[in-house]
Amino acid sequence: MTVAARNKALATQARRIYVEALVHGLVALGRAVNESAAKLLLLSAEYAVMVARRDGVQSWNRHGPAWQAGVISGIRHAAVYGIVDTQKSPADAKAVHTEGSMSLVDDDTIEREITASRLALAMMDKATWEFSDLRTRMQVLEQQDELAPQDLFRANVLAKLVLDAWTRSGLSNSDWQMLRTDLHQEFAQLLGEAYHEVNAWLLTQSVMPEVDLRPFIRRAAQAAGTAAYPGQSAEAQLRGGVMRGGSGLSPAAAAAANHPAAVAARSPVSSQAEEVLQLLQRIVGGQVPAFAATRLEAHATAMSGGASALAPMAGGAKQGLPARLSSAIKNAQEALQRAPLQTPGAPEPAAPQVLEELQTRNQAFKQVLKQAAETPAERATIELVAMMFQSILMEEHIPATVRVWFARLQMPVLRVAVSEPDFFATTDHPARQLIDRMGSCVMGFSAGSGASNGGSGPEPLEREIKRVVQVVEAYPDTGRRVFQTVLTEFEKFLDNYFEHENQTTRHGVSLAQQVEQRETLAIQYTIELRKMLSAVPVQDGVREFLFHIWADVLAVTAVRAGAQSEQTRLMKRAAADLIWSASAKVSREERAEVIRRLPPLLKTLRDGMGQAGMAVERQDEQVRTLNNALAAAFTAKTAQIPRERLDELMDQLETLEAMLPEGGDEIDIDQTMVRDLSGHESEGMEVVAEGGSEPSPAMLAWAKELQVGGWYMLDYRNRNEAVQLAWRGTRRQMALFVTASGRGVLFQLSRMAAFLQAGLLLPAQDESLTVKATRNALAKLDVDPARLLN
Repeated sequence: MTVAARNKALATQARRIYVEALVHGLVALGRAVNESAAKLLLLSAEYAVMVARRDGVQSWNRHGPAWQAGVISGIRHAAVYGIVDTQKSPADAKAVHTEGSMSLVDDDTIEREITASRLALAMMDKATWEFSDLRTRMQVLEQQDELAPQDLFRANVLAKLVLDAWTRSGLSNSDWQMLRTDLHQEFAQLLGEAYHEVNAWLLTQSVMPEVDLRPFIRRAAQAAGTAAYPGQSAEAQLRGGVMRGGSGLSPAAAAAANHPAAVAARSPVSSQAEEVLQLLQRIVGGQVPAFAATRLEAHATAMSGGASALAPMAGGAKQGLPARLSSAIKNAQEALQRAPLQTPGAPEPAAPQVLEELQTRNQAFKQVLKQAAETPAERATIELVAMMFQSILMEEHIPATVRVWFARLQMPVLRVAVSEPDFFATTDHPARQLIDRMGSCVMGFSAGSGASNGGSGPEPLEREIKRVVQVVEAYPDTGRRVFQTVLTEFEKFLDNYFEHENQTTRHGVSLAQQVEQRETLAIQYTIELRKMLSAVPVQDGVREFLFHIWADVLAVTAVRAGAQSEQTRLMKRAAADLIWSASAKVSREERAEVIRRLPPLLKTLRDGMGQAGMAVERQDEQVRTLNNALAAAFTAKTAQIPRERLDELMDQLETLEAMLPEGGDEIDIDQTMVRDLSGHESEGMEVVAEGGSEPSPAMLAWAKELQVGGWYMLDYRNRNEAVQLAWRGTRRQMALFVTASGRGVLFQLSRMAAFLQAGLLLPAQDESLTVKATRNALAKLDVDPARLLN
């Protein structure tokens, strides 16, 4: 068999596998939708809603089997006979001619097209990478430059078959809307599984094995007790770094990131974001070569010279936007800032209405801006920014009142995207970071519920977002600098907000800060005590007591009473007395002096341990150890500590604070210095002291990247609940998560990385707002790549 004949046979078989995977998956999909429909009837709601649900579920029960059979029949027919492209041109799609007159297309047709488009986007949401690999392989096998527009592999084609069968079976659009969320999820799962199955088979046939197959999520991945990382067993997740979203690191990249000798481990989230931007370069660059060339140049400059090197480029050779485009953006921005037209005497429009008006204006401005653009790269950038913001403004996890302000950012972001090419080349552009930070804070599970600010008064977070947007609008020509400035201000606001303004979090933050202050001092005391006693002959048991127990006692006393208080000096004198008592005693007088001073010394030691929160049983254990060390001193043959050396040690202890470095950032904390925080648990704050395994470098890098304000799902102590990251320590070695009820959960860095690795701590969103928006834009370009040039 010739190579061409073999390739044709492989392509034919791949399409059969794809069809059978869809048909087989539709059975499981039908069962899942049946269960979802039954659960809807159990939910409490207003009477009218309950009646509508009852009618919708009855309609589904009557017509669902016919729809399922219709979809299967449509898929098999399309696989054999293909699909005739009967789609009208964009001009014709707006109107049809009847008897010499013009009439609008009926609303049902338009609504079905919109619904099919949304379904296609939902299906590609998790399957973009699998589809990219499959398309590449099929292009090689079938010797085509691109899949046909009506190819059954395309999500929009399958979506149209699904919606056509839905209408023919007697189901209505309201029935679809009732089940939309579950249908979107199930079809996204189904299509991804089908792509994956074909890719896996082609891989066994050695068809382009160098195309990395991404880890894939199974249908049972959302079951209780399963870690939410795609396609990885719990054992694999505990061993190394993985990432969410089904679009993770390639095997080579993952191996490099998890290698113990990795010089600079990259977090899986950063790797994912960079992969999305690289894919953007390839896809858009294929249509508009100038776009890719400019962005790659910006990326190279950023890699070699950092952000500072980009500043001259952004304002140098290009010297801002072309006058015509700049004027068009300015006019569009001013129009967006004006309130929508309002009927006199009518109430102020609600946020969803304002948002819809802004979206309509943005889409209208897009065509005007494209006409004002001078180059294909500028037109492509305008289209990309518009698609990104369309995705952001459809994000249902963000309250509508906040999305109104995000809509106002489209023109300022477009200005920097056109004039600063690195916006689409690097993940660290301040405009991108600002959108992501603001988005992560309001995409929580309690958004809009009032829980995030204690349930009283206007939401401070929304007010700050409004202020940030207005500042950006006030300085339209400043570009990167204004975004960097407001990003810094927003981060400072968050720290202050969670510490002082948010009633749910401020108690926990206060407790966490006290823990950090105590732990920082304890570590500093331990370091200085080690230096002081490095050349002093002290019994090992006493030495360990001073380092591990008494350093913490000194820290607690200094935090509560002050470093120079009499109580703190008493604890320091006790340390000096203990050192002297445990040194070799060769004369009868010294031994008698030890016996005389021992009872008050032990009382002071017990008092100190009690103030540090140590249980009585553990105090008894420590005292027994010290008694053994003191008894050993009576028979020790080691050298004595001279009196002048003891006096010197006491002086050093008295002035210990003067030797401590200023600020916690100057302490180099390694694993040997990380202390057990379990003793700090109190009412209102839990301390995570166990769970997970040794984290990989990639997971540690991810843990360091987590930003204050983000929302997560935490599986801990038989609870799986939403938590918000409310505080990071000054050295980023500690992190406090707070539940909606105000209970704090405190992590050390390594433990947090272990929870991320094990899937016990999961981001509320698979990826950042701008990365998700970029992926959605890529999915739309995959359906209609020509829109970049129109």
